Amino acid sequence: MEQPIRKKGILIANLGTPDKPEKKEVRAFLKRFLGDSRVIDTPRWLWLPLLHGIILNTRPKKSALLYKEIWREAGSPLLIYTKAQAELLQNLVPNQVVRFAMSYSHPDIPSVLAEMEAEGVTDLTVIPLYPQYSTTTTASIYDSIAKYYLNSQKIPTLHFVSDYSDNPLYIQLVASQIKEALKEHEIDQLLFSYHGIPVSYVEKGDDYPIKCQQTTKAVMQLVGDIPYIETYQSKFGPSEWLTPATDATLKALPSKGIKRVMVITPGFVSDCLETIEEIESENYGYFMENGGIEFHYIHPFNEDPRFAELVKTLAVEQQSNEIEKESL
Repeated sequence: MEQPIRKKGILIANLGTPDKPEKKEVRAFLKRFLGDSRVIDTPRWLWLPLLHGIILNTRPKKSALLYKEIWREAGSPLLIYTKAQAELLQNLVPNQVVRFAMSYSHPDIPSVLAEMEAEGVTDLTVIPLYPQYSTTTTASIYDSIAKYYLNSQKIPTLHFVSDYSDNPLYIQLVASQIKEALKEHEIDQLLFSYHGIPVSYVEKGDDYPIKCQQTTKAVMQLVGDIPYIETYQSKFGPSEWLTPATDATLKALPSKGIKRVMVITPGFVSDCLETIEEIESENYGYFMENGGIEFHYIHPFNEDPRFAELVKTLAVEQQSNEIEKESL
């Protein structure tokens, strides 16, 4: 008996961005983002009054000003680059349906899944654009996928890439970025900055810092023997977060004789507020104000076609694994 022909699809998913760099749109985005219990793992009875009573009435105005600084004519850098990555991937797999979606903004995951369902996709590979797994990011995307299909009559064959922190192609790509930059700049130290998470999440079982360490170690094995340090950025709220902190580290390095640094953010595959404003502007300022001489930032993959090749490989490997299982 002939097997039915499967129509394959690939969904790449990122965190999201406000629709506009305005207070109203930023508030709507933060409401969805900070309202996710995966992101803020605090009892709802305690967190939601604080979120709606204070944070959503104060933070949107400040955040909107920051978004305006990085906004481009075509929109948010994160949206621009995620869309470009989907287009590059589509060109590499013309026989598959490729789409992108956001966890907390448009196009949202349920809407895009509905579109792919309408196009007849029966074999779906989901690739979160977070190389290092965390409950705060990757697991949230998994939740959205599971929720969408919870009461569905038809569910496609699903493949989910949960982590590629030590994938050889990913490691080679990050290492090549560093090597290319080192050809042009002499530095005292290389700094890996990853997005931080609260320590309490790690204590509950999130192995995110282990994933970050795996990436750093594997990359440095290819880069070679140069001084480096691993830090965490983007702390939010009063709780204890992973350390050392990127900002505190950059403020202190010049006093230790480290005045020429190169910074890379391997956890981000596209430029966004946390890379352009926080690293390239804010933390650059901290370093230079405290005696730094040179600050070089290596941007994420953005529109690099090599990243699309990596995503294609991840998808094809997942799809091939399923075929192998069925043949056993």
